Amino acid sequence: MSRDTRKSPPGSPSAPSLRPFTQARYYSGMSDHFIVVGGNALAHRLAIELTEQYDAQAAAIVPAEETPHVVQLGKVLGADGVIVDGAVTEESLRRAGIDRARAIAFVDGDDRANIHAAMRAAALRPGISIVIRMFNQRLGRHIAQLVANCTVLSASATAAPAFVNAALQRPHSVTAGGRTLWIARGTQIDMRQTPFLIAADVDRDRPADIDMLPEVAARSRTQEWMLLQERSTEHAALQFLDVSHTDLVGNQASTTTRMWWRAVDALRFFTSAKLRTVLIAAVVTLLVAFSGIWLLARPFGWALYESLLDVAGSAVPDVYGQPSAVGGDWQRIFQVAITLSGVVLMPVVTAVFVEGTAARRGVRTRQPGTGLRGHVVVVGLGNAGTRVTTLFHDLGVPVVGVERDPEARGIAAVHGLDVPVVTGDRPIDDALRRAQIARARAVVAVTGDDVANLEAALESRAINPDVRVVVRLFDDDFASHVYTEFGNTASRSVSYLAAPAFAAAMMGREVLGTLSVLRKVLLIAEVAVEPDSALAGAAQRALDRPGLTRVLAVRRAGSTEFDWSGADRGRALVAGDLLIVAATRAGFGGLPGLVG
Repeated sequence: MSRDTRKSPPGSPSAPSLRPFTQARYYSGMSDHFIVVGGNALAHRLAIELTEQYDAQAAAIVPAEETPHVVQLGKVLGADGVIVDGAVTEESLRRAGIDRARAIAFVDGDDRANIHAAMRAAALRPGISIVIRMFNQRLGRHIAQLVANCTVLSASATAAPAFVNAALQRPHSVTAGGRTLWIARGTQIDMRQTPFLIAADVDRDRPADIDMLPEVAARSRTQEWMLLQERSTEHAALQFLDVSHTDLVGNQASTTTRMWWRAVDALRFFTSAKLRTVLIAAVVTLLVAFSGIWLLARPFGWALYESLLDVAGSAVPDVYGQPSAVGGDWQRIFQVAITLSGVVLMPVVTAVFVEGTAARRGVRTRQPGTGLRGHVVVVGLGNAGTRVTTLFHDLGVPVVGVERDPEARGIAAVHGLDVPVVTGDRPIDDALRRAQIARARAVVAVTGDDVANLEAALESRAINPDVRVVVRLFDDDFASHVYTEFGNTASRSVSYLAAPAFAAAMMGREVLGTLSVLRKVLLIAEVAVEPDSALAGAAQRALDRPGLTRVLAVRRAGSTEFDWSGADRGRALVAGDLLIVAATRAGFGGLPGLVG
């Protein structure tokens, strides 16, 4: 699917002029700032994350094309905070103040361009913290060893599990300190579990109104739950994952049914519609005639022998005037029918092999099977779509891809997994029908265009009203309307899910994972207490800030085990302690010692 690259009209109020940054005035007295390189959705979110959540100073190097995200970067950082350059050159890096910057992130969608730019930055400023966005994670591990002080992350790999779990309606989890945490909602909550943390309150009447890490009076968990019920809110709790993920693949058809559909798929694969019509007619005629000969007191083996010879044109007709063999006139009629159908059948079989060979040379992916049931349709095979499709395949969930661009990078990837794909620039409803959306369990629309994703979701729901819908949407207001108006629907944003991890990497911190509560995210992170950190000497309870942060567990200096009990929260933290913290984006950005 193509990405929306509509430009704002030049000179419009919503599109501030972005000119090449020719003076170092903006950065002349600043140091320890952050540089974002890229002009896409992730660059936009990352700039917001740095400036709003961490209250840090940032600059951006963007491409010359004035896309909507580049325009928004100009609004976030100011026109003078955006350096416009067709490529990441030494000049643009110096203008961005790389000699005084604390960290730089390369978040363009081109792996090769990011690698080259990162190496150029490392040569200009040895020791600078570098974060690279790369789709190829195997290559990324080698690059992280090659470039000093470098962290390689994949936005699509970070966000993909949230899309998959939303489609399967199963909890997304994060492993921390040897335990697995997940967000439970409503009747899923087991109040007997510990630890038990109220992660969020969601107003049922206004699902977009989410109170993350709310302050709750000290009372029993049952009383907390009753209090939340009286406030007409839905409770979302952070607790251990202790559920069995079943029914991933859905109801399995019987062996006979599966064999029948496989035969149909094989026929569809090897033949065109015209050949199938001729072939089926010839075979039906042959079967009827064979049955007639068999029923005329012929043994089955003898009837089969004569029929096969007749098909090959080797039959010996009766001589006129002599008495016929067993069967009489009816046998003659059936033999004529078999011979004539054989005349048609043999060339058709030859044509099938020729056509199949030619088709296999031109077709790179197989088509969805007619008998496909309980599968997931992924619309858009870009970076995110490829990751999502791969995860479904790894889980054993049947999956079908839909991609308009036959040259998209995901085509080759899913071809290697033998995943069926519908390609071509056809109407989305036709593509969805070819993907057997009527019998699918879920559709995940993850193109780079919000409108295209919404269109795919609406067309899917029109064909299959019961299908589970997961939509990739960048715009938060857009997503809020989707949640309000449509049931059995989830919305996720790749950049929103990935930006906290990239920002944390720039800060030198590690985010273990993110947990979603609708469109909000809760970060689970490890925070080490350094000797010179502001955390050293602070009481543990000082980090429990409603709406911002909560300490889940502590591994005390010299210990090898995490304490999840929550006891002794008044203890002063010392250098060497390791904390597992649940935090909102704002809370994580405000942890002491994150920004120098």
